[in-house]
Amino acid sequence: MQLTQRQQNIYDGKEGEVKAKIMNTLVMYGETFGATRMADITSDKGHLVTSFGLSVMKPVYELMDKIIESGAVSTQRFTVDPKPLDPNVPKNLIQEIFFKVMYSKQNDYDEQLKKLGIVGDDGYTCTCYMSEVGNTPKEGDILSWAESSAVVYANSVLGARCNRNSGIFDLFGSIVGCVPYFGLLTDEGRKATWLIEVKTSKKPEAQLLGSAIGMNVMEEVPYVIGLDKYFDNLDGAKSYLKDFGAATASNGAVGLYHIENLTPEAVNQKRELLASNYKTYVIDDAELERVEKSYPIIWKDKNAKPKLAFIGCPHLSIEQLDEWANNIDFKLKENNKKKVTIPTVMTAAPAVVKEFKNHDGYKKLSNRGVVISSICPLMYMNNPQCGKMPVITCSNKLRTYTSAKFMKENELLKAITGENV
Repeated sequence: MQLTQRQQNIYDGKEGEVKAKIMNTLVMYGETFGATRMADITSDKGHLVTSFGLSVMKPVYELMDKIIESGAVSTQRFTVDPKPLDPNVPKNLIQEIFFKVMYSKQNDYDEQLKKLGIVGDDGYTCTCYMSEVGNTPKEGDILSWAESSAVVYANSVLGARCNRNSGIFDLFGSIVGCVPYFGLLTDEGRKATWLIEVKTSKKPEAQLLGSAIGMNVMEEVPYVIGLDKYFDNLDGAKSYLKDFGAATASNGAVGLYHIENLTPEAVNQKRELLASNYKTYVIDDAELERVEKSYPIIWKDKNAKPKLAFIGCPHLSIEQLDEWANNIDFKLKENNKKKVTIPTVMTAAPAVVKEFKNHDGYKKLSNRGVVISSICPLMYMNNPQCGKMPVITCSNKLRTYTSAKFMKENELLKAITGENV
C-alpha cells in the first residue's frame, strides 16, 4: 500500500495511537481487496449505518468511547441511519417492554454520536441524500458510507464513488479522511457486467424490478435499457430509483447501477460502460410475475388479517408522501371509510417530515389515521416479538430482512383503505 505523507504520518502514530490503529485497519482491509493506495474523501459529510442502541453491542460502545476520549473524532460531520424507536408507532405492552430491554443503550449511544459529530437530531435517516436533509454528494465525490440503499443511490443517481462498506468502517474512513482505493472507486470497477433489457408492457414496479435484477446479478453492476422511456428526466425518476436501488442492494448486493439516458455516467459514456464480456438478462411481465410469486410468506397463519402496514423503507421522499396522501384520501372516500382499516405507518427523514407538515397531504394523512414517523421499519420488525405480527409492506428491503409480507403499491393501498384485494 502506497500512502501519502499525511496518511503515512497517521499510520506511524504521529496523530495518536487510536488514529494509527484505525489507519492500519483500513490499510489491511484495502490490501485484502488488492488496493494499492488510499483515496482521500472529498464529500462534505459522512454517513454511518449503526444508529441503534442494542444492548448486545457493548464492543461498539467501548470503541466509540476510546475514539472520543482520544479526540480522534470524525473529520466530517455525518448523518446516520434512522432510530429504531418512536412512541407514536403502534405496539402492544409486551413489545413495549421488549423494546426497552433490546434498545436499552439508545440514549447513551445517541450521546456518543453527538460527540463524534452527527449533524443533529434531523440527521437520522437512510435517505441522507434528500435535499431537505442536506447530505447530497456531488458527482465524482469519494465517500465513506455504509448504508446499502444510500450507497447505491449515491453511486448510481448522483455519480459519487463509494464501496459497500461495513458498519464502523464508514466512521473509520471519516476519522482519517481516506478510504482504500478499489472496487466501485475505480473506473474499471464501475463497468457494467450485465445488460438488463426491460421489455414490460408498462412502467414496472420499482421494488419488483430492483428485486429481479438484484437476485440475478448479485454484487455485479447492471446497465439497464428500456426504462428511460417512462421518465422525462433524472429528477422525475429519483424517487423511483431510490426504491429500485434499495431492492437491488437488499435482494442482491448491488452497489452501482446505470440507467441508459438517465444516470450521470450512462448519459456521458453510454454503452461504453459495458464490459466486453457482459451477460444479458431480459425482464418482461412474465419474469416480474415469476419473481413476485417466488417470495415466501412466513407468517404462522398465512391468511391472517394484517395488524400493521409499513410504507417507506427506505424513507419516503416528499413527492411520495404527497402522492400517498392523495391516493389514500381518494380511496377512503371511494370506499366510504373515514380512516385506514389497517394501522399504517409511513416513514420519512425528520427534515422531510418537517417540510411535509406545510403540505395539505400531512393533514390528510393525520385525519385518516396514518402515523408519520422517522423510525426504521426494519429495526422495529427485526425482533422476535414484532416478527410474529402479520405485517404488510410495499418495500422489498423490509420483506427481505423481516417477516413482513410484500404487496405491490396498488394492492397495499386497497388493503389499508378497506377494499378487497
